[in-house]
Parts: sequence; C-alpha cells; structure tokens
Amino acid sequence: MGAFLTSRRTMLRGLGVTMALPWLESLRVWGEEAGTNAVRGEAPIRFAALFSGNGFHREHWWAKGSGKTMELGKVLEPLLPHREKLLFIQGLYNEEALKGNIHSSQTGNILSGAPLEAGGGIRSGISIDQMLAQHYGQTTKVPSLVLGCEKSNPSVHKNYSMLYSSHISWSSPTTPTPLEVYPALAFDRLFRKDASKSDQSVLDAVLSDARDLRRGISRSDRQKLDEYLNSVREVEQRIDRAGQRGELQGWRPTLEKPNLPRPADGIPQDIAEHMRLMCDILVLAFQTDATRFCTLKLNNDHSSLRFPNLGVDYMIHHLLSHQESDDWLKVNQFFLEQVAYIATKLDAVQEGERTALDNTMLMYCSSMLTGSHDATKLPVVILGRGGGKLETGRVLNYLGKSNRKMCSLYLSLMDRYGLHLDQFGDATERLAEV
Repeated sequence: MGAFLTSRRTMLRGLGVTMALPWLESLRVWGEEAGTNAVRGEAPIRFAALFSGNGFHREHWWAKGSGKTMELGKVLEPLLPHREKLLFIQGLYNEEALKGNIHSSQTGNILSGAPLEAGGGIRSGISIDQMLAQHYGQTTKVPSLVLGCEKSNPSVHKNYSMLYSSHISWSSPTTPTPLEVYPALAFDRLFRKDASKSDQSVLDAVLSDARDLRRGISRSDRQKLDEYLNSVREVEQRIDRAGQRGELQGWRPTLEKPNLPRPADGIPQDIAEHMRLMCDILVLAFQTDATRFCTLKLNNDHSSLRFPNLGVDYMIHHLLSHQESDDWLKVNQFFLEQVAYIATKLDAVQEGERTALDNTMLMYCSSMLTGSHDATKLPVVILGRGGGKLETGRVLNYLGKSNRKMCSLYLSLMDRYGLHLDQFGDATERLAEV
C-alpha cells in the first residue's frame, strides 16, 4: 500500500501531519493496544466528561420511567431521542464539596472528590479522566483532550482560588490539566505533529496516503472514509471562518461599531459557534481515535458568559442561575442541546455492530443541582453504553441510601476499563446498580 501503514495504529501520514482513522471493518487494527476492549478488532471504549456551572432550573431537572417510555423534565428534553441510551442518576454528592459552599469549593473536585486547599492555595486530586489517561492514554496520539469555552479565572473568591471554578481535569493534586479554549489549537493538536500555524489543510497533507488506502478497503469502508474526510474538511473550514471573525474566547466589543480602524481579529466568536466547534472536535477526536478521554467545560462555575444568541443578554450566567425564570430554563436547554448534539453525532458513526455512542460513556454534570449552591444531590446524566458494559435506559436514585458518593460512581466506571482501584477520592466501594 505504498506509504500507508497498517501496523499497530493505522494512520494517514503527510508532511507535518499524522491523522488517525475511524473504525473500518477492512482494517482490524484496534484491540491490540486498546487497554479498554479485550476483543481484537472491536472499537475502544471512550470516556468524556461534560460540565456546565451553576446548576439548573429546580423544577425541570428530573427523569422517570425507563427505556423508550422514559419521561424527562424540560431541561433534559433535548436528550429525548437518546433516552434508551441514557442513565439518569440522582442523589450523589462529594462530601468535600460541602465544606466551602461556594462555586470554587464545589467544582475543583467534581471529578476527584478530593479535599481542596483553601486560602488561595492550589491542591485538589487527580480526576477520573486523567486517571484513565495515565493508564491507557499512551496508546493514542493524544493521551487526553481537555477543552473549554471560557478562559480560566486566576482570582480568589471567599478564600478559594477561582482556578477551582475554571478546571475540572487535574493531572496531579497541584496541577490542573491545561485547558484549550481555542478550537484551532485543539484541532491542530489532534492532527498536526506540532501546533505551529500552517497554510496547508490537514486533508491536503494526507491525500496521497488516503488514495492508497481506498484501493485496499471495502466499498462500505470507502464510503465511511469519504464521509469522515468530509467532516474533517468541514470543521477546518468552519474554524477558518471563525478565525476571520476574531477571537474565540467570548470577548465582546463595547461599541456596536468601532470608532477606530479595527484589527483583523477584532470581531469575537459567538458562544454558540464556539461551543459547537468544541463539540465537533470532541466527536472527531473519538471518531479518529486520536484520544479516548476528553473533558469539555462548556462554561466555568461562577460563569460570566452571556447568551445573545438566545435573546438572554441582560444578565451573566451566574446571576441568572439565582432565579428560576423562563430565561434560565432557556439557557439550561441550550447547554443540553450541546450534549444532545455530541450524542447524535456519535450515534451516527457506525463501528461494527455498535455506534460510537454505544462505545462511549458520555457523562454530563454540574457542581450543584440549582443556583442556590445545592451540592447535596448532584445532577448526573450518562449517555452511551460503554462498549455494551453499561445498562442504560434507567433512572437511579441514591437519596437515602448508605452509599451515594460520586467517587463510587467513578470506581464503577473505571471498572469498565479494567482499571480496578481499591480507592478513588473518598470512596472505597462501587456504586450499586451501575
């Protein structure tokens, strides 16, 4: 096949570019080094944690029933098409998060359950995504992908560093994993050998390898390869257009029209497009097996985002969360639409007998149930079946049960990867029924 390699990791290669491929029935190369799926040739299991700060509308975060007849509250309605692949979990909590009762102290350990250092210091614990990445991430180009849609806040609020509000992924107790908020740089990390700017398209760089590959795969795989390459091109083009409009970090001009000549990057990226680009990059990362572990922080806890795209531009997200208004519900649904979008795209990717969503555990959570800082029962939804290892279409309620620790859930999820720990965070036992 010329320059094309089909050894342990199948890649398309070009000048300055290495691009992993999606699952193809003609190339059974996954499984040898997956660490998460023992059957040779099966697609690996992925894990993604999605987060939005400040909780949800208290009246509309609920689920009841099971399977295709499951009913969902208004906040969760965007997930209705996926309810048979959904696990709604209520009543879990992190004991350490109850100590400060503010945003920072409730977010910095959402994925670890670790005690947080106060007084402006920085100490948390290794998060579940990084624990998995440290054990299995070396088998992919990128051990883990850590994405965000709002930049970090380095200030201190009520004796706790706001870095806790800005980061859910921690590589060590003192190191929040670097957060990538630029879609272009996240894209480059997946497909380029370095993060330097290049005028050459990723696809242009690997087309020679792609042509060689097409000659040796089945007709259905050729169609799948073409669809995949088209999706990569589409994201590239959208990132280019977004870059032409300006920054991608939510900056908003103070004037409707500039009173001075504006620089080329003076018009900001709107939040809806920013989030959607990050969602697409997450899907591409999993579809290409560039990584198997990802976190996407849609906003910070104590967030200052506004939502002009929803007609809700009069109040920042944090302040809006303290009222149970129709606008608050509208913003909640906007966040759930991003989760649903990822699930829909993953479910459209066929990987043998399963879809990419079937081979994923996509967890969505917040550090409080409502804007009143209620962290005694955290909102948690999991989409996907973890390679057939997770029973979905269920509602699990742990209120009143002896064990309802978030870290017990993480122990159960890590078991699906073959990572059996005696303890994680504050938990030493698995979560019943998961």
